[in-house]
Parts: sequence; structure tokens; C-alpha cells
Amino acid sequence: MRYCSRCLQPDTRPNAVFNDAGVCPACSYFAQLQHVDWLERFEILKDVLARFPRRPGQYYDCIIGVSGGKDSTRQALWIRDKLGLRPLLACLSYPPEQVSERGVDNISNLIELGFDVVISAPAPGTWKRLMREAFMRFTNWAKSTELALFSSVPQLAIRYGIPLILWGENPGLQLGDMKTLGRTGYDGNNLRFMNTLAGGSLDWMVDAGLAERELLAYRYPSPEAFETSGLQIVYLGWFLGDWSLVNNALYACTNGLEKREDTVANTGDLHGVTSLDEDWVTLNQMIKYYKFGFGRVTDYVNEEIRLGRMRREHGILLVENYDDACGDGYIEDFCRYIDITVEQFWEKVHASVNRDLFEVCADGSIRRRFKVGVGL
Repeated sequence: MRYCSRCLQPDTRPNAVFNDAGVCPACSYFAQLQHVDWLERFEILKDVLARFPRRPGQYYDCIIGVSGGKDSTRQALWIRDKLGLRPLLACLSYPPEQVSERGVDNISNLIELGFDVVISAPAPGTWKRLMREAFMRFTNWAKSTELALFSSVPQLAIRYGIPLILWGENPGLQLGDMKTLGRTGYDGNNLRFMNTLAGGSLDWMVDAGLAERELLAYRYPSPEAFETSGLQIVYLGWFLGDWSLVNNALYACTNGLEKREDTVANTGDLHGVTSLDEDWVTLNQMIKYYKFGFGRVTDYVNEEIRLGRMRREHGILLVENYDDACGDGYIEDFCRYIDITVEQFWEKVHASVNRDLFEVCADGSIRRRFKVGVGL
């Protein structure tokens, strides 16, 4: 394990390849941004949008996947108020046991801001069954739910006949998941190759006893379906020079976004603005940390380091203190939902810990073998 020489990105991030100078893809991309003509990019965006004129009978210009959070709120307002387009917002709804009240309030806020929102809701019984199966098989409860989340937008785009899908950040350029890169910096049709979706086979769901008809919500449209429907995903973040986690949050909060109020020690959410529609993502981030050596705080501080708003040394302290943060209450709620004990939860987590990076102690605590910012 080694770290980027500029930020705190470890080379254990899936699909990340450092250059010969030891710099991660995201930092390399950020360095290039210092020479970008943003007015020229805005003109490129207008040219791209002009290739998708509204068809006869098509009420909306584009479709945007939303959770009601910082990124989707900013995208929706910018597209409507800056570009004068009429977007349809698509939201995948979580079951009542999972969705947070603030998540419901933030979607309501988008509706009150004047947007049309279509909500899809996969069968809750199947959702719960797959979440349990994903956790027990892969120690990753989100393996199924993320498939549904990412699949819902292109599925709805096909159903509504809206070929243009506007997405937020480019995971290849802005996070370092290089397999998502398309023909241009804004071409998002290779999103299907991101780490979250790359293992998108539904075979394990069928093996678990689910029928094909129960899995429609979890099936990402094929390349052939994209081509037949003329779908194009465009990464909007490529066109916005001030696109960042904190900037998007500031923009959204001034337009009614409700933040998370729990402590950083319980959530690892430094500003209380990430994944606001549910809280179990907190324990999934903790597990990701034990598998790969980085979690939510690492992504936070990397952006701030690149933007010059945080020193690397301060970022190291935050990562050391909070990258594995997860309140006991979130774990207990999750275990109650998928019907396992907290002891069973930790048995699975301990079994999935990357032993090259961590040591599981006799008392059940987990200790880093690496030094944050240095590696192994």
C-alpha cells in the first residue's frame, strides 16, 4: 500500500493507477484543471445539449438522478435556472426502515422548488432479502441496492423516452476509478464499468432463490439498449469549475438542504452533507475502510487538499481519527432490519478485514498496520 504524494489517496482504491511520479489520477486531473478555459467548456456543454433537442411529444429536456442531497440539488437548480432546461428528476425510494426523515424532507424540498420528481420503489421484500444476502455473502449490503440505484435512471430514461441523462462527477477523473473514462471527459456511457457496477452480474441473486422477474429493478440496461434508445450520460461536473463536495453543499444548503446533525465520531461525515437520505451508508464506509484502507473521510480531505483549503498533515489527523467512524446505533438498526445479531455482524466484518492492512486483536478491536499518509 502506498499513498499519493500529493493527497491521501491510497493505491488500494479499485481501478486507480498512479503515474511514475506517484501521483493519483484525481490529483493529476486537478492539476490539469488549473489551465482549463471554463467559458470554452460552457460553450462545449451548449453544443452537447444542442445535439439532444426536445423530440415531438417529449415534455422534458433531460433526466437527472436525485436523492435530494447536495449534488443532485445543485445539478437540478443549475440546469433549470442557468441553462433554462426542463429536467425530470428521478429518485429511487428506500424502504421506510432505511430512509431518513431528512432524506424525505430533502426530496420534498426539490418538489417545493418546482421540480417534477418521479419516484421508483423496488419491492421492499426483495430489497430486504437481497440486502441481507449481499451482506452475508460479500460483507457489502449495498451490492444490490447500488445496482438498483444506478439502474433506475437509465431505466426511467428509456421508459420516458428521454435520451439525455445528466450525471454529477466523473468517477474516473474526480475519484480515480479509471475504467469509467469515456471518449471525452464528459462522456458517461462507460459508467457501467465503475467498481460499483462492474460486478453487476445478477447470478448471485438467482442463486439466492430470486426469480428473474423479481430482479428487473437491479438490471442495468445493456449497451444495446443504450444504443437503441440513443441514451447519452453526460458528466455535468466536467463543465463546472467549482464542482466539489463542500461547494455543492454550500450551494444546496442555501436552497433548503437539510444537513445531518450527528457527530463526526458517529458518522465520519465531516460537514454532515453526504448520503443524507439514509444512515446505513456509514457502516458500509467503515467496512470499506477495513477492506481497502480508506473511507468517507479520505474522500473529504482529498478534495480539500487539492483545493488548497487543507494541509496534508491536518488531513492525516482527520483520517486517523474518523475514517472508520460508525455509531453503534446505526449497526444495531441495520442488524435488526436484516435479522442478524450484532455479534454476527462483527463476525462477518472481522472475516472480511484486509489482514495485510489491519490486525484483528483478541478483544475484537481492529488496528492499522499502515501509517496514514505513508503506507506500508
